[in-house]
Amino acid sequence: MCGIVGYTGKDQAAPILLEGLSKLEYRGYDSAGIAVRDGEDAFEMVKAKGRLFNLYNKTDGGRALPGSCGIGHTRWATHGEPSEVNAHPHISDWFEGSGTAEFDSDVVGVHNGIIENYQELADKLVRNDYTFYSQTDTEVLIKLVDYYYKKYTHDPVDAMSKTMVRVRGSFALALMFRDHPGEIYVARKDSPLVVGVTDDASYLASDVPALLKYTRDVYYVGNLEMARLVPGDVEFYNLDGDQTETLLTRIDWDAEAAEKGGFEHFMIKEIHEQPKAVRDTLNSCLDTDGNINFKDASLSDEDIRNISQIYIAACGSAYHVGVTAQYVIEDLTGIPVRVDLASEFRYRNLPLSSKSLAVFISQSGETADTLAALRKAREQGLPTLAIVNVLGSSIAREADHVVYTMAGPEISVATTKAYSAQLMVCYMLALRFAKARGTLTPEKYQELTEELRSLPEKIEKILQDKERIQWFASKHAHDSDMFFIGRGVDYSVSMEGSLKMKEISYIHSEAYPAGELKHGTISLIEEGTLVVGVLTQPLLMEKTLSNLVECKSRGAYIMGLTSYGNYSVEDTANFTVYVPKTDEHFSASLSVVPLQLLGYYLSVSKGLDVDKPRNLAKSVTVE
Repeated sequence: MCGIVGYTGKDQAAPILLEGLSKLEYRGYDSAGIAVRDGEDAFEMVKAKGRLFNLYNKTDGGRALPGSCGIGHTRWATHGEPSEVNAHPHISDWFEGSGTAEFDSDVVGVHNGIIENYQELADKLVRNDYTFYSQTDTEVLIKLVDYYYKKYTHDPVDAMSKTMVRVRGSFALALMFRDHPGEIYVARKDSPLVVGVTDDASYLASDVPALLKYTRDVYYVGNLEMARLVPGDVEFYNLDGDQTETLLTRIDWDAEAAEKGGFEHFMIKEIHEQPKAVRDTLNSCLDTDGNINFKDASLSDEDIRNISQIYIAACGSAYHVGVTAQYVIEDLTGIPVRVDLASEFRYRNLPLSSKSLAVFISQSGETADTLAALRKAREQGLPTLAIVNVLGSSIAREADHVVYTMAGPEISVATTKAYSAQLMVCYMLALRFAKARGTLTPEKYQELTEELRSLPEKIEKILQDKERIQWFASKHAHDSDMFFIGRGVDYSVSMEGSLKMKEISYIHSEAYPAGELKHGTISLIEEGTLVVGVLTQPLLMEKTLSNLVECKSRGAYIMGLTSYGNYSVEDTANFTVYVPKTDEHFSASLSVVPLQLLGYYLSVSKGLDVDKPRNLAKSVTVE
């Protein structure tokens, strides 16, 4: 949510800032702004409501703003409505004329996150003769830094440190000080920040894609850590103001991986990248002999045999991965699995067993509720395992064990390839645990690992038939309600299909276990209501088919999604989509693809912004 960029060097800053912000549009925003400075001259700031091209037009692509040091921001409104006044950057000294391009102020800053005690802090500042021009918590944060900066040593690091210990909430903060030309100061608590350095310039962003045009060597700013950026160098500080060392990380994927590559939207590109993402994730952990080796998750066979319970916590699509994992792990290993939404897990007083393993799934590795749930589990002494896509992210660093998915950058807000890569990790976890606990024969283990190897090719086969789903989607672009039903793993896939429909098509949709229809939901079925039935589980297919018959008798239009060979589904369904056969434990990896395509093509048919759906953000770094 929101995006931060910064640059200090020899080149004109504003075009670089706008370029960086364009790479972060997927994070979601409703306004944007930049502030730049040329040497010791006054700051210049421009803001615009709406899309980034409004800011681009106001600044002639940044060319209208001289200066080689600057910061920029795309805002997703939390405190205060979307407006130019509430847009970032914010300043410490507001006076008549501050809203114009050139102004004088001691501190200028941008901020991601939410300051929970901003009203308490604002009251303190009012007592010290500060006034406020916006409705934002960010303005309060900038002025609190200014207060400590002026009251104490005029040292930016000291002022930020004093601010950090007073603030409750999450933040990624980037500041420029009038007394320190050519320098950018940053601080972080729970919201991501990345720094890149070249020979003569330093770059700042809230996510890697904004930096890849300039460098693939980056530093991830640590939690409760600060940094000072000057052209070609960066210094890191802890909360005490002492200088520290931070690990340099090399990004393996390049800038082209974050481009559309000829596709109309990032989402359809990323749907087509799923075979590679699944294959790369599998190959990162499965050797040629069929042994699964999680390099950063050093769980021994004895550790695995001692696990009596697994807790999985995640949000959104990652939660749906967890639901699938629950079915697969319990069936293959016999270990009881409990899946919770991270936003619920973190606030519940669960009786957690010390012999449990807590698993946390997050694409970005920065999801606020999942990170808080991880910290709760660690506080109670549970070993923790993270499944994340971003190297060096907060969840990856704080977990005891980590397994990385190899999905590469995912730009579209609606996840596809990251979801599929997470599924692959969960399958491998189940097989690794089953092998260690002896719940699978060596022959069955080998059979299942070979089936995992076949999944990328089977996904490719599904994508070859996408035009048929495109045709079907065009016929339902004006539907107002849809329902997705299934049992077992099919239910977990139904949840993901329904979420895709809501996320990008803005169609009201719900997913239900098929057996729950008669407990109230079937009363919502009307003439022409689309009901999608997922039927890949052999032992449950007949029961789900009977539920579809009940819906059809009440006027529903039925789409059946099943495996090749189950042609009897056509006797009930008005439209049937087939996917290749696989072991029933792994069917989610195949059945989800037509549902992703259905959501995508419905959104395209309605002329919607597929990659940047309204009110949503890619990385949910606040509660």
